[in-house]
Amino acid sequence: MFKAWVSLSVLTVLALVDACLGIAVAVERQSPEPGSGITPQFLVVAERELIAAANPLATQAGADALHKGGSAIDAVITAQLVLNLVEPQSSGIGGGGFLVYYDSRSKELFTYDGRETAPAAARPDMFLKDGVVPTYLAALVGGNSVGAPGLLRMLSLAHQAHGRLSWQSLFSPAIELAGEGFAISPRLHMLAGKVPTLQRFDATASYFLKPNGQAKPVGSKLLNQSYAETLRGLAVGGADLFYSGSIAKEIANKVQSSSINPGTLDATDIEKYQAQVRPPVCGSYRGYKVCGMGPPSSGGIAVLQILGLLERFDIGSMPPWSLEPVHLFLEASRLAFADRNRYVADPDFIDVPTGGLVDQTYLRTRSLLIDPVRASPSASPGLPNGARAHLLADDVSAELPSTTHVSIFDRYGNVASLTSSIEFAFGSALMVRGFLLNNQLTDFSFLPEREGVLVANRVEPNKRPRSSMAPTVVFDKSGVPILAIGSPGGSRIICYVAKSLIGILDWGMSPDRAIAQANLCKRNKAAGIEKETLLYELKEQLSTMGHEVVSREMTSGLHVIFRSGDKLIGAADPRREGTVAGQ
Repeated sequence: MFKAWVSLSVLTVLALVDACLGIAVAVERQSPEPGSGITPQFLVVAERELIAAANPLATQAGADALHKGGSAIDAVITAQLVLNLVEPQSSGIGGGGFLVYYDSRSKELFTYDGRETAPAAARPDMFLKDGVVPTYLAALVGGNSVGAPGLLRMLSLAHQAHGRLSWQSLFSPAIELAGEGFAISPRLHMLAGKVPTLQRFDATASYFLKPNGQAKPVGSKLLNQSYAETLRGLAVGGADLFYSGSIAKEIANKVQSSSINPGTLDATDIEKYQAQVRPPVCGSYRGYKVCGMGPPSSGGIAVLQILGLLERFDIGSMPPWSLEPVHLFLEASRLAFADRNRYVADPDFIDVPTGGLVDQTYLRTRSLLIDPVRASPSASPGLPNGARAHLLADDVSAELPSTTHVSIFDRYGNVASLTSSIEFAFGSALMVRGFLLNNQLTDFSFLPEREGVLVANRVEPNKRPRSSMAPTVVFDKSGVPILAIGSPGGSRIICYVAKSLIGILDWGMSPDRAIAQANLCKRNKAAGIEKETLLYELKEQLSTMGHEVVSREMTSGLHVIFRSGDKLIGAADPRREGTVAGQ
């Protein structure tokens, strides 16, 4: 059992909830968490089903699908289609994602790969300009960065296996909102005014910006009739309409005719796209089974590595996020990122030593590199079983945080953890039929080799770029799923998820407390500590231990649902606009 999984105030509220009401209860929290300076918003406690998503409109749409008897996949699809509309900067059908899904009927865990693919005409040096590596911002805008979208094909594949409601019914909430309009949220307004790429294309600028170039104000109504019409067609015609019809041709035309960085993606690339069911990546931590997404995502491997590297330390006996566990976590993440940068890429192109990277013996041995009192400035990758380190060079490609996450438990015992993305905020800034196109190809290494040695995550035709998305499901000792978690945040997703799992599994924190703890991450570079949090007060002590400490914004968007007995407890990250709903 978890240690003191929730505070006395929450237990008191639970004791007062009449079980026959069958409704979710929001438990307010008023004071910042010690060590973080961040105030958790609330817990939501339910008995039958629960969803946590990144926008209230999407959360409610998913909750309504659950209330109608839908499964977790039905609710995921419903919420995601709304997120495409109300949180367009983060995800959508013009992008991709990864889904971890537990099916209670078969008692199997499925991991679905909807990652975008490079065009058949892609070249290893496609981002270089006269041999020079461009800036990330210069490379992402326009058509060259757009991969064949995978999200809709993946969701369709999962719905065929796990859906209860009709495919067509799942589109109704997003169609209605797109046609009638929705209020622009503060986060959408802020990013629209901050991201310069929106002004590069007239169609995109006119949708998000006023004629004077300023972002449309918070609360103003935004309609998207084009997206509504697109969804009406997809609701009836299914995913095939997207991949084989006029939509694919229009995407290809937009990419190839882009006035900035035209690309080579064509309709055949989109038509041939296939979502895949991959083997889950699982490991043990403190007696719990932690499972996530394997390659081409590095998220599942790296989260398990951080946990495995820390398992020999008695983290639970240490004061939460005091100097000692902060140091240990930073050192563990340093080692995990060293392995990630060397070995992880699309497994259809590279022999990724997944089993060796999460092997307990390997991690115990590698954890001996962690000095309890002294930091190491950088780490070399290890040599796990199955690795061919001499054949690969390290990859330091950019991966920026514009992504979303949805966690769901349904009444049937199914669990969904979906992380989806279009990469940078507003993706490539190209719009087609009311949705934005991704720039996920910039997750490849811009350099195909270093000092004559190939990079695993180099560009190749039809290849999927490496990701850090880390949708995760945790099982108790009897094999029952008890937790679903994930986050946006670029490559720091790995640390956000691992941090929260440690808070819950080691220190028995309630989900909202675990999320609200200050973020930290060491990606084999400087030690990043979340800006303007109390944790940054450890800077001097960490510096004395040898860490180069940098304070920065670390805007996670964690969504967690945790089962304790017959109760479901959900929480959304106070750093963004997420909410939780259910019954």
